[in-house]
Amino acid sequence: MSDRATSSFEKADAEKAAPARTDASPLDVSEAVLAEAARTVAGARRRGGRRSVLVGLVLALAAFAVFAVSLSVGDMVIPLADVLATLFGGGDAGSQFVVLELRLPRALLAVLVGAGFGMAGAVFQTVLRNPLASPDVIGISSGASAAAVTASMVFAVSGLALSASALLGALIAGTLIYLLAWRKGVVGARLVLVGLGVGFGLNSLVWYLMSRAEVTGAQNALLWLTGSLNGRSWNQVWPQLIALAVLVPLTFAAARALPALQLGDDTASGLGARAERNRLALLACGVALAGVSTAAAGPVAFVAFVAAPVARMLLPGRGAVLPHAALAGALLVLLADFAAQHALPGTQLPVGVVTSVVGAPYLLWLLARANRVGRGG
Repeated sequence: MSDRATSSFEKADAEKAAPARTDASPLDVSEAVLAEAARTVAGARRRGGRRSVLVGLVLALAAFAVFAVSLSVGDMVIPLADVLATLFGGGDAGSQFVVLELRLPRALLAVLVGAGFGMAGAVFQTVLRNPLASPDVIGISSGASAAAVTASMVFAVSGLALSASALLGALIAGTLIYLLAWRKGVVGARLVLVGLGVGFGLNSLVWYLMSRAEVTGAQNALLWLTGSLNGRSWNQVWPQLIALAVLVPLTFAAARALPALQLGDDTASGLGARAERNRLALLACGVALAGVSTAAAGPVAFVAFVAAPVARMLLPGRGAVLPHAALAGALLVLLADFAAQHALPGTQLPVGVVTSVVGAPYLLWLLARANRVGRGG
């Protein structure tokens, strides 16, 4: 066999023994993996975005349905078609008076108060990373109540001045709790414990003032402390609407720092976020939202506490879900107020009674669950 033939056979054997070559380099493979990962993340975000829109739409439609029914049902039942016609400028004089003057302010205030409490609860629970951190648990609502009762019983204040006193009390209580919890920063568990202590102290002041008041004054104060929409008119709606028109955009602007804050202070600082300043801004917005809502309807119990967990249950893994918490709060207050008006014939209960019936079992369940998994006291 010639040398040329031998060389050809050796070359063929070497080509068979050598590993198969590919046209893709390691860099190309890495880019393909990254592109596939990016497509997966983008798909998950699209699905999460569609679910978020769907849940928000369902909550909004449910709230609108209860809103419309609350305008229709009462001592004088008005068909839903007539209610809608009246809202858009039609209807007879009787329907216009009942719907626009008697029922609409109360229903609108239920929506606004529920949205304010729901968003406030979502802010507190997300920033402090504690399911117990809501305004009515950590003393913010107690500050508003103490200021309102003091202004009413000691200084005979009423009307818008009483609402302003409640808002001022909430802001003072929030500031006091923050300062007492400050130890080179604020930790969620410490702020909750300090808030509980401050809240108990303020509640003691409230009950002391009520024990020294006349029977009529004490009854009026107790009704306000329960949280009520009875007798509310446009005089309470407009201040609440204006306050939310200012506070809601500020809260959403401050909430841009929430994804970083949820990673912890060290990580947030590493990402360039000013953790303590952003936390303070968010807590200030939450205190203001809770304060104006308490000023409008009294400390309606457990709305801020329950609304955000309901929204997070519908949207797991979506963070603070502020708009959905606001919608859940509005729906909860609308449902509770409708039940308060019509559950007992001839009797209108304060809305806070119904929300307490819903919220108290949830609080007990939450504490029992925390104790089972080893986080309880």
